Amino acid sequence: MATLQGISFDQFILWAVAEKVATLKQRNDDRTFPEITYVRGASGELVPVLRGTRLRVQTVVVAAQKWGFSPNQIATEYGLSKAQVNDVFAFYAAHSQEIDASIAAEQILEAANV
Repeated sequence: MATLQGISFDQFILWAVAEKVATLKQRNDDRTFPEITYVRGASGELVPVLRGTRLRVQTVVVAAQKWGFSPNQIATEYGLSKAQVNDVFAFYAAHSQEIDASIAAEQILEAANV
């Protein structure tokens, strides 16, 4: 398999282990919200996203809280169904501390880079 991929056996083993670890970390998903999953963001941290879209939950929350978008506006802006928007808001209600901390951390980074 490594030869077919054009990589060394050691690289193949590392790749296989990394893929397995990523799969195990998917267990962080909250089964109450099947439409939300966690993916590794640019910072390396797990970030909740709307399954199949990679749209971050915090993006939808910011659109509602900071920009004043209604659920219908969010659905239109991001090409979502109203049910998807409702799923994101339900997830946020259950995980608001996690999402709010992520939003705050990102705002600190943005302020530091301005």
